[in-house]
Amino acid sequence: MPIYHKLGKIPHKRHIQFRKENGDLYYEQLFGTIGFDGMSTNMYHEYRPTMVKEIKGQYSVAPKIAKANNIQSYRLRGFNVAPQDDFLESRKIVLTNSDCHIVLAAPRKSTTDYFYKNTDSDEVIFIHKGTGKLRTMLGNLDFKYGDYLVIPRGMIYKIDFDTEDNRLFIVESHRPVYTPKQYRNWFGQLLEHSPFCERDIRRPEELETYCEKGEFLIKIKKKDEIFDMIYASHPFDVVGYDGYNYPYAFSIHDFEPITGRIHLPPPIHQTFETDAFVICSFVPRLYDYHPQSIPAPYNHSNIDADEVLYYVDGDFMSRNDIEAGHISLHPAGIPHGPHPGAAERSIGKKETLELAVMVDTFKPLMVTEEAMKIADDKYFQSWLEQTFPTLPNEGLLKIETKIITKILFTLNRNSPLGLGAKLWQKK
Repeated sequence: MPIYHKLGKIPHKRHIQFRKENGDLYYEQLFGTIGFDGMSTNMYHEYRPTMVKEIKGQYSVAPKIAKANNIQSYRLRGFNVAPQDDFLESRKIVLTNSDCHIVLAAPRKSTTDYFYKNTDSDEVIFIHKGTGKLRTMLGNLDFKYGDYLVIPRGMIYKIDFDTEDNRLFIVESHRPVYTPKQYRNWFGQLLEHSPFCERDIRRPEELETYCEKGEFLIKIKKKDEIFDMIYASHPFDVVGYDGYNYPYAFSIHDFEPITGRIHLPPPIHQTFETDAFVICSFVPRLYDYHPQSIPAPYNHSNIDADEVLYYVDGDFMSRNDIEAGHISLHPAGIPHGPHPGAAERSIGKKETLELAVMVDTFKPLMVTEEAMKIADDKYFQSWLEQTFPTLPNEGLLKIETKIITKILFTLNRNSPLGLGAKLWQKK
């Protein structure tokens, strides 16, 4: 995030002596991305951040691919992912490419026995169910339903949940995550027409500092493997920092929708971006106000991107038979649009109460084995018009006879052979 932030104690200049009360030096660390060219933060530690006692082992968490080249639309029933106690074990990669993992998780327990660091990816964690506190080496953030937690790669963190009923939608991005450049000026400030501003972004204000030596387990993710490393000092030993690289929170409920006389395209819903995908927020809003407007989205071609929609809450006006926690995948190569009847029933409506998160990836997504466990593999047929089967006239007449007879018998519940049925039998 291109917002300067300062927390705790820091010296008046970078890279100079900064001493404790006993005269010992604090240990400075530059925490940055893209070498020395990206956003960075200078932090100051009680102990050297480089002290590793032991590497206990490593194991793979790479996704298992079910369909590497996919053109089929899927619906994934996200709430069918079974809860698990452990935070990392609960994370199930359902869609993936070389730029990102799309993950569902239902963790029951807080991370009490270890710290976690993802060196592969920035993480965007959307809180669908649950409340708690994200604890990091650069400070803490309280979270609740509807929050995005943006955690830069390399950030050491824990996560504390208030209850065991938690549902998370996570995007692990191998590319740095930013606010949309279309809403920033050349200084990085969010513009007046942006759907959110810096005031909506919650930065860490609570810094936990521990001056402790010992043995501290950090699970570090690198190239889809977890390394168990024992550090010799507490990972949360930062006394202060300043810079542009830190975790932050943003609530989907603080996203201010942009509307118009006619239907506007998805980029107006954009919330985050990388050079490989975008994340958009669909929130309650007034519909288009042209007297002949069709509020439902028009059919559009997915030529350059796979589109993923995660349904959070509300009416989901463009879809039939969609519930909270569902994911719909609309792959590149084929068009998609509203379900049959959706456009018609949207006409005349004044507002929508939907909440959804959309991820558009510029490279195709592969479908994993975890996704197939919760997939509706007939979903691609849900855009077909409902038609009667083509039958010979005689066969069709028999079907019509059965239908009408059933209706008449229903209308004559007290007398199945009442007047209506008798008249029909004479014919």
